[in-house]
Amino acid sequence: MKAIVTTRYGPPEVLELLEVPTPAPADDEVLVEVHAAALNPLDSYVMRGPVSFFPLLNKRFKPKHSIMGADVAGRVVAVGKDITRFSVGDEVFGGSFGKRGMGGFAEYVCPLETSLALKPVNASSEEAAAVPVAALTALQGLRDKGGIKAGHKVLIDGSSGGVGTFSVQIAKSFGAEVTAVCSAGKMEMSRSLGADHVIDYAREDFTRSGVLYDLIVGANAHHSVFSYMRVLSRDGIFVAVGGNIPKLLQAMALAPVISRMGSKKVRFFIAKINVGDLEYLKGLIEAGKVVPVIDRTYPLSEVAEAMRYRELGHASGKVVIRVGDSGGSV
Repeated sequence: MKAIVTTRYGPPEVLELLEVPTPAPADDEVLVEVHAAALNPLDSYVMRGPVSFFPLLNKRFKPKHSIMGADVAGRVVAVGKDITRFSVGDEVFGGSFGKRGMGGFAEYVCPLETSLALKPVNASSEEAAAVPVAALTALQGLRDKGGIKAGHKVLIDGSSGGVGTFSVQIAKSFGAEVTAVCSAGKMEMSRSLGADHVIDYAREDFTRSGVLYDLIVGANAHHSVFSYMRVLSRDGIFVAVGGNIPKLLQAMALAPVISRMGSKKVRFFIAKINVGDLEYLKGLIEAGKVVPVIDRTYPLSEVAEAMRYRELGHASGKVVIRVGDSGGSV
């Protein structure tokens, strides 16, 4: 089969389209013919390595995952002997995580059964592939870490990216009053997704507006933790899920301390793929409450170019890889 392979850490130029053996599913895995995959910040971290700030050190290490791509949608073509939820021919979506790690940027992948759900009937393969990591991050951040309730005033900082576009829609599905923060050129898109209020971050600093929020999701957090705290209501929660590395490290370090000092809370987490939440998102999509936003699609052979584009930080929604709707080379 064809796959995008990296044998060393570095920029997108390290990615190669190669012929590699088609994996065989373990007892608790499913062999999926990949129709589409999606890019996430995780792919950049995996590609550039754990010591990205010191590129010379990366030469001493080799990538743990030679094939990247956490999000997939496709068709089941074989199942392990312990599989009970899927049959050959089922259209599925979810995470590509199996015993070998990731592997979505390939014609075939072997995820664990617990990483997949049946694809929404009203979603294309590209739309379904855009969902897993970003939408799970939005859902778990809002519901599990943020305790969202109907009537809550929720602000999404970075509403136009992958996590942000899902966060706006999922927050509205809970009955929240949503304020979206994005660039001027993406304000109309945030409104179309259901945002009640939209702020152009270049013209207005919401952290100094005096307006208080019950829940703030930092999908692309550029402010300090203390700035977010300033505009939280008495029992408000700030959930950090994305942004530049220094701000995320600050949130990770300060969250336990700040959360013990008063009624306001700071939370940081990494989303976990699970069947229940995938099926919950499937229901939202089939009910028309959530529509995946795709900025651009690229063929499998152009994953490097797709990575360059995603890393510019200007994408509205998700960047998706088209792998194919008919069989690859086994």
